[in-house]
Amino acid sequence: MPSNDVRILLQAAVPTAAVGAVAAVVSAVVAGGKGAVGAVVATVVAMLFMGIGLYVLQRTAKSLPHLFQAMGLMLYAAQILLLFVFLAAFKNTTLFNPRSFAITLVAVTLAWIAAQTRAHMKAKILYVEPEPKGEKPEKTGHSS
Repeated sequence: MPSNDVRILLQAAVPTAAVGAVAAVVSAVVAGGKGAVGAVVATVVAMLFMGIGLYVLQRTAKSLPHLFQAMGLMLYAAQILLLFVFLAAFKNTTLFNPRSFAITLVAVTLAWIAAQTRAHMKAKILYVEPEPKGEKPEKTGHSS
């Protein structure tokens, strides 16, 4: 991964993990041990989904830049749908508190999206390749 991609990943993952840790503590206080387990599982699931999505989106941007915007929209829609499927699948589980799981999943997902948006806005990514110094550009205009 190029350094910009790693930087954006870290700038999104660290605040998300912090929100997940706070949610785990709050869930442990409110719902006990199963609440904490639900919050931790939700944090891991959301970070995996969003991290894989960021990786796929960066690969698409490098190889197929003309599909970047459409891929981004489709990717976020697919991630949200997969998170809803995950919520529905574990709605009646006894492994952890489903309410803590669901609330943490939503909070951590929103934290990831906000942190990733902030990281992209702060990143200094070149949109145009600068010309190397010393080379003269080709004449492309009409010669008369």
